[in-house]
Amino acid sequence: MSTPDSGPLTGIRILEVGTMLAGPYATMMLADLGAEVTKLEPAGGDISRKVSDTYFASLNRGKRSVRIELDSDAGQAELGELVSKSHALLVNLKPSAIRRLGLTYDALRRWNERIVCVAITGYGLHGGDDPAFDYVIQAAAGIAALTGDPAGPPTLPGYSSADNSTGLTAALGLLAQIVSGRGGQIDVSLYEVMLSQLNYHAAAYLNGGKRPQRRPFGAHSYYVPAQIFPTAEGYLALFVTHDGFWKSFATEAGIDGFERMAERAERRDEVLEVVTTALSADTAANWEARLRPLGIPAAAVREMPEALEASPEAVVTAGEYRLVGSPVRIPGYEPSYGPPPRLGEHGGAATD
Repeated sequence: MSTPDSGPLTGIRILEVGTMLAGPYATMMLADLGAEVTKLEPAGGDISRKVSDTYFASLNRGKRSVRIELDSDAGQAELGELVSKSHALLVNLKPSAIRRLGLTYDALRRWNERIVCVAITGYGLHGGDDPAFDYVIQAAAGIAALTGDPAGPPTLPGYSSADNSTGLTAALGLLAQIVSGRGGQIDVSLYEVMLSQLNYHAAAYLNGGKRPQRRPFGAHSYYVPAQIFPTAEGYLALFVTHDGFWKSFATEAGIDGFERMAERAERRDEVLEVVTTALSADTAANWEARLRPLGIPAAAVREMPEALEASPEAVVTAGEYRLVGSPVRIPGYEPSYGPPPRLGEHGGAATD
């Protein structure tokens, strides 16, 4: 049982056969909350070890590492022993590799009837082995087509949104099944996760045939004004979602009219023209300083180094690495951010 200053997942033991990002990110989030996470790594280790030390550390802090050859009889015996003492196993590999290495619930239930097995794949455990890296999924699911200026090519966010989102979804599924008290197979695919994140776009199309439209400056489909705007210096993100926000903003910016949301949506081009003109009178930083005290959602566009410098509380130390810490804040609990493990540091062939 956890104590007030221990993590909510203290005592939960999770095995990970993870590569690169989605799987390791999922289990790192759980490790930050107190779970004991053990990476099961082949002779060469998780391939992300070869990307860079900081890349590996950003996804694997606070874990254990056991070197194990899962395609050998000895490795399978060791896997069974580890499974018998664990609550869950999370894997992200191709479906054929997951089955070949015996990493499904059907293969492992003989060792532990209550083991929760989570498979992260591109298109589902029964969806085949087609290549399914983050950017490929964003293209296939319609994300890239919605991103960027409509006068330019489709584009992608500057980070791995599909992998990160799928990792979080997989962690949710893993915890839900543990809470149920039953073992079983959880199947999470990058493709379906990204389709689900299109929620209101998909609903508008499925229920009314409305195709999503890529708009300049990332403008929102429904809310006006809600997008990036140029200013006298820099760019400002402004997100006016209801008439109260508009009233406060319009008063501060010296704009008349357009009091109702429906009117602003219907007269989108006119609204954007007057807002753009008004915002051009001051800098993005000054607009943020003026609008924030009024409760209006607005922020100057910053680069990542600036955001990190403005958020020192988000940066933690894990061994020799400075990293962004857990976003889950729990009163009375402070995560212990251990270093990323050395390959085979906690047992297996690497220490023989």
